[in-house]
Amino acid sequence: MSGRPERLFPLFASLETLPGVGPKSARLMANLAIATPKDLLLTLPEKGIDRAPVDSVLDATLPATVTVPVTILRHMRPPSNRQPHRIEVEDARTTFQIVYFRGHPKQLEDLLPTGERRTVSGKVELYDGLAQMPHPDYVLREGERLPPYEPVYPLTQGLTNKVMARAVEGALARLPDLPEWIDPALLSERDWPSFAEALRMAHHPAATKDLSPTALARQRLAYDELFAHQLTLALARASDRKRKGRVSEGDGRLRKRVADALPFAPTAAQIRSVDEIAADMAAPRRMNRLLQGDVGSGKTLVALMALLVAVEAGGQGVMMAPTEILARQHAEGLRPLAEAAGVVLELLTGRDKGRERQAKLDALARGDIQILVGTHAVFQRDVAFADLRLAVIDEQHRFGVRQRMLLGEKNAAVDVLVMTATPIPRSLALTQYGDMDLSVLDEKPPGRTPVTTSAVPVGRMDDVIARLRGAIAEGRQAYWVCPLVEESEVMDVTSAEERFRSLRAALGEGRVGLVHGQMAPAEKDAAMARFVSGETSVLVATTVIEVGVNVPNASIMVIERADTFGLAQLHQLRGRVGRGAAASTCLLLYKPPLGKTAEARLRILRETEDGFRISEEDLALRGAGDVIGTAQSGLPRFCIADLERQSALMETASRDARALLSADPALTTRRGEAARLLLWLTEQDRALRLLSVG
Repeated sequence: MSGRPERLFPLFASLETLPGVGPKSARLMANLAIATPKDLLLTLPEKGIDRAPVDSVLDATLPATVTVPVTILRHMRPPSNRQPHRIEVEDARTTFQIVYFRGHPKQLEDLLPTGERRTVSGKVELYDGLAQMPHPDYVLREGERLPPYEPVYPLTQGLTNKVMARAVEGALARLPDLPEWIDPALLSERDWPSFAEALRMAHHPAATKDLSPTALARQRLAYDELFAHQLTLALARASDRKRKGRVSEGDGRLRKRVADALPFAPTAAQIRSVDEIAADMAAPRRMNRLLQGDVGSGKTLVALMALLVAVEAGGQGVMMAPTEILARQHAEGLRPLAEAAGVVLELLTGRDKGRERQAKLDALARGDIQILVGTHAVFQRDVAFADLRLAVIDEQHRFGVRQRMLLGEKNAAVDVLVMTATPIPRSLALTQYGDMDLSVLDEKPPGRTPVTTSAVPVGRMDDVIARLRGAIAEGRQAYWVCPLVEESEVMDVTSAEERFRSLRAALGEGRVGLVHGQMAPAEKDAAMARFVSGETSVLVATTVIEVGVNVPNASIMVIERADTFGLAQLHQLRGRVGRGAAASTCLLLYKPPLGKTAEARLRILRETEDGFRISEEDLALRGAGDVIGTAQSGLPRFCIADLERQSALMETASRDARALLSADPALTTRRGEAARLLLWLTEQDRALRLLSVG
């Protein structure tokens, strides 16, 4: 692979080659992640100041930035340097004062000579009923003009807007003439300017509307960024696709047995997803697919059908869960169906020790165990499969890339299916999992009862407890989730323990259980087991129960201080009830007065149970990093693109990138060569290495 194309060299030169940028300014710009002229060009103004001249300060609603022609009437020199120097001036309709709190009287008299005309521009405010302009930003002689709208750049202490603006002009002057990488039909349909023209327009806004993500120049530049990102993911995916897989073609006999044993018919979404997975497994390349489904959309059944394809093809499958509770639950849920199909399914967790563990490992190596369910214990070196064809990973974000690679070592050609119960807005799914194929479960299977959601102020806690007492008397069970305390697990635990004690006092000793993140795994499992068996009626918990626990008899979910949780998390927690035949309720306890965002969250939750709609709303309320948790979001940092407001552009970019690669896999056509320039320009050149490898 050759290096960076020569025509881009001027954009990657040192910042100090730009007018007005010395070592100090360059260091300050580095604080804003600006290291080259190219970075500077992609740092767009964040606001603007209207500098259009008016006849008089009386035409503005003060305080405001005003540009006004004046005649200088007189200088009022202060008796001492500690007091401000005032200059009385007159515009077309009134007089006002210009004030300098420091400055040499002689210099100020030269700058604003008595009797002459000047145009001044700066902030005017009323002080004791008198209009004042302290330290004007600009003083212009007759004939000099300001641009009517001045762009304001992101700044850091010590860096001025004038230095930034001058450096940007220098960088714009270096823009080479670049060929067009956007599909011509899309370009004319959207009426977008060329790349260079878009940069010039974005840096010279004429009004506030030109700073909006919907302005044509900004749309175009955001699209370039998203297109480069999607091209990179599409190349990663194409290179992944070249990795040889195993053809695992099932004959459908085991799947038919399971379908016959089901008490209900699978949904259309489940059938479609199973077909997509089976087609991937039958292809000679490795499957890398994400199965995305809302709480209770029936992912587990789809996963089992996929595992059965591997078994039908004469191989084995493994399903991994992030916690022992979940692995055990998957195994218990799947075992009766596996037995109906005549398939041997076993559970392997960290609890298996000594002889018992060895017996399982031997059976696995012989191929006697066809489906293994487990935690990451299945990654240990001594776990060997006879013929592993498919790995199903539940809850992607708890399994790192490292574990996925370890899995690849066990069997380089193994197909991978990742399941996530967090509905991610499509734009983010494309950003985060764009290298994976996507199957979506967007309908609920029969048998899930709708959950009635209501918001109750904390002051009515006694009513809630009385209602709980009544439900328990009828044999029902409830979760009580405790608030999040200041990002501190220790305090979370304290609040959970306090609530546990007060509920035990109100409802009776043996009726209430407790689980939280600081408990030993065995202790946590035991508390869960008592709740599952119905021995305890109320389970007080921190958010450890967010993922996956299934207790069909639990029909009440109380979330204390629901206003401290995010939307997606509240939706996940609510999904723990409504799994049985009983009418289910979710009570959101909040502390008034509610902030605007918290109020919007609780309202959306009351209006809908559709996880995808909730995730889109969550994205609008919180922003991309927070929706998937910034720490693990793996989201690229975009300079211009705004994922919350421009999610539709991401979909277009994804489609366009795939279409270009399918028509021109080596990027050698004119448009392909232009796309390579874009990858160099956005520093996605790692993607170009994938091309040279392929």
